Amino acid sequence: MGIHEAVASRFHLLDGIASFEQLMGDPALEERFHAFMQHRDAAPAPDTTTYDTTAPGPHGPVPVRVYGDTSAGGNTGRPCLVWHHGGAFVMGDLDMPEADRVAREIAVRADAVVVSVDYRLAIGPVTYPVPLDDCVAAVRWVRERAGSLGVDAGRISVGGASAGANLATAATLRLRYEDAWLPAALLAAYGVFHPELPPAGRALAARMDEVPGLLRFRPAAVAGFNANYVGGPATACDGYAMPALADLAGLCPVLLANAEYDDLRSSGESFAAALGTAGVDVQQVVARGVLHGFLNLPAEVDPVGRVLDLMAAAVAATPASIPHPVPVS
Repeated sequence: MGIHEAVASRFHLLDGIASFEQLMGDPALEERFHAFMQHRDAAPAPDTTTYDTTAPGPHGPVPVRVYGDTSAGGNTGRPCLVWHHGGAFVMGDLDMPEADRVAREIAVRADAVVVSVDYRLAIGPVTYPVPLDDCVAAVRWVRERAGSLGVDAGRISVGGASAGANLATAATLRLRYEDAWLPAALLAAYGVFHPELPPAGRALAARMDEVPGLLRFRPAAVAGFNANYVGGPATACDGYAMPALADLAGLCPVLLANAEYDDLRSSGESFAAALGTAGVDVQQVVARGVLHGFLNLPAEVDPVGRVLDLMAAAVAATPASIPHPVPVS
């Protein structure tokens, strides 16, 4: 089908932008890039109750935003999704569409409470494991406050997109080991799971030739993002920094969504295969016609709406009050 018209028709906004370094040094170019990514002329996201608060963490309070009706009127059976935005570990916040719009969509579609996490970014002296520590702390806070949030502690799912998919997966692995606990489901969208990007197959490589250079994630760039995150050579990191290196056996069910036109798709597909080999219940889907970061797009773009439906179904369908204890080895 080619690249979706809703995306391709906006490529002109990227004219003259050769690199992220260039746009980050020029406010006008940065504004055009965000206009491309965020479709600010789209219809508003669903309206739902929100409030900002913090979760205690080992490096200080972790800002979180809570979506959905937490008053519950005595109902503590709602599902919950703890959500982590992307941004190459160095960008992103609670207001970006991939955080705010996604949280609103899932809260409404799944009749769920969504807690969006504003983890510390890997900028300056901040490196792994600080962002991951924040994410683990946020999940623990949700688990411990499930009743006051109006959710069932057995129906807490964890998810994220891009760098947030890495962090959500790593947080799940950490909680499995440290707390002998797993979420009801893990939702990972167009994530990076490997220290080095696995080679792309011929079909993916051909598709990527249609994508503007600024929107590519070539192996050297991915290695650079990862090295910045871990604070050194990514090839020397562990399975909590790059989940493809971890023991994956015994994980909760996983929904893994890739973009058809995305260099990181090779990481997602390889990780899905590893999950399957480890015996994990994994559902992998490909959003056709869209690029990396497609959850920044409005739900009216068909592939985006379909993925949001799948995510909401995964959150809503988690069995009530079924804990996932696992042995600590």
